[in-house]
Order: sequence, then C-alpha cells, then structure tokens
Amino acid sequence: MIRTGTASTGPAPDATDTGGDAVRLTDVHRVYSDGEGTVSALAGVSLRAARGTFLAVMGPSGSGKSTLLNCASGMDRPTSGSVVVGGTDIGALREPRRTEFRRERVGFVFQSYNLVPTLTAEENITLPLRLAGRVPDQDWLRGLVDRMGVGERLRHRPTELSGGQQQRIAIVRALASRPDIVFADEPTGALDGATADGVLGLLREVVDDLGQTVVMVTHDPKAAARAHATAVMADGRVADVLREPSAVDLAGYLALLETTGAGAGR
Repeated sequence: MIRTGTASTGPAPDATDTGGDAVRLTDVHRVYSDGEGTVSALAGVSLRAARGTFLAVMGPSGSGKSTLLNCASGMDRPTSGSVVVGGTDIGALREPRRTEFRRERVGFVFQSYNLVPTLTAEENITLPLRLAGRVPDQDWLRGLVDRMGVGERLRHRPTELSGGQQQRIAIVRALASRPDIVFADEPTGALDGATADGVLGLLREVVDDLGQTVVMVTHDPKAAARAHATAVMADGRVADVLREPSAVDLAGYLALLETTGAGAGR
C-alpha cells in the first residue's frame, strides 16, 4: 500500500550533476517496407539526453519523432546504429530481455494514459513493479503521490478520475521504479490547456527537483518550451537542438519546416 502524508521523497540526486548520458543515439537508421519499396523513417540520427535533463523532441508530422521515441525506448529496433540507455546497448538485447529492460529501467507516459480500467489508481501504479517481482519503495512512492496531488484518489478506478488525474497517476507509475529515463509521448495531447500546463510543470519538477530524466515527443511548441532543450526533427534527421527556446521561436521554426515540406519519416 502507498501511505500518503507529508513525508518527503528522501535524498534525491542533484539535477545539475548529470553524470553522463541517460540515452544516446548514434547514427541511428530505421527503414520500413511499405509494400512497394522502403521508407527511411530515421536517416542517421545522433542525439543524447544527459542525466537529470528534460529534452523535448518535435517536428512536422512525418518527421520521424515517433520512430525516434520508439527506437530510443527499446520498443522498436533500429535498422542500424546504436541506442544506449543507462550504459546498456539496448539494440543488442534480444527479446524477452529487451522487454524486461524496458519494464525495469524505462518509464513511459502516453497521451491515452494506458491505465488498466479494472485496477485502482494504486494498483496501476504498482503493477509494473509487481510484474518485475520487485517490492515498492513506499517512501519514494508516497513522495511521488504527494507531489502529484493524487493521494486522495488512490482507491479510485480510471473511469472515476479526470484526464489530468489519470495522467498524474501515469507519471507516478512511470517513476515508481526510479528508471534511468522516462519517455513521454504527447503527454498533454488529450488535456485542456490549464491541465496540460499543470502536468508539464510536474514533469519539469521531477527533473529539476528529483534528478529524473525525461524525453518528451510533442507537436506543441508551448509544451516543448517547458524542456531544457528541444531537438527539432525534419526528414528523419535532427535539424537542430535548441537550448531553452521560447514557444514563439519553436512555433516559427515548425512553421518554416512545414512550409518547406520537411517530414519524410514517421
């Protein structure tokens, strides 16, 4: 059981001490067959996210950002190149070891929350740990629950929660195992503006205050501007990495890429 209260999460890593890369992609290619030929979704992507940082990935539709997330998280295997997460080359792992790696060392936050409807919020949070045969760290989970403001909703099922509450539960679940990295796929896409802003603020908090690492794919310049840096993708490549960009700058950059027709990937 997750005990709620006023206790803190305990000592956390210094978010300013990155200690290396949480994820590093080197010359990653991903080629798909479309029945008539091949499509290059990623065309030589090299990108890194240091530990304790918040990296956004954005670009026009079809630019390859979703494929990048899939390869970086181990949900898909690159055609060539390497993906190293927390010091492990996940591209070299065979199934089911790659599945175990994702479950134990990678957290996920999705647009659709992906909560099990028959389980309570608390059961959803601890499900990945139970599947891995691990005992939850109650102090860590209690601190996360308190930070996300969902302590009074733990016995509710997803249908009894608002969209924002469901996403906060999903964030706690993603962080429950203290993963090497959390990948967020359009985490605010189904939320209204005010709720989305609150969720983004919480993601930034877990990076700045708890030393976690977040890589977020988004189409929203306002969301991307909450990150420490934004990798802008076009035609299956990283066109640029911008440090602390404004939402206005990102919107202008995205409009330019869409005008020039960039975005041949997936």
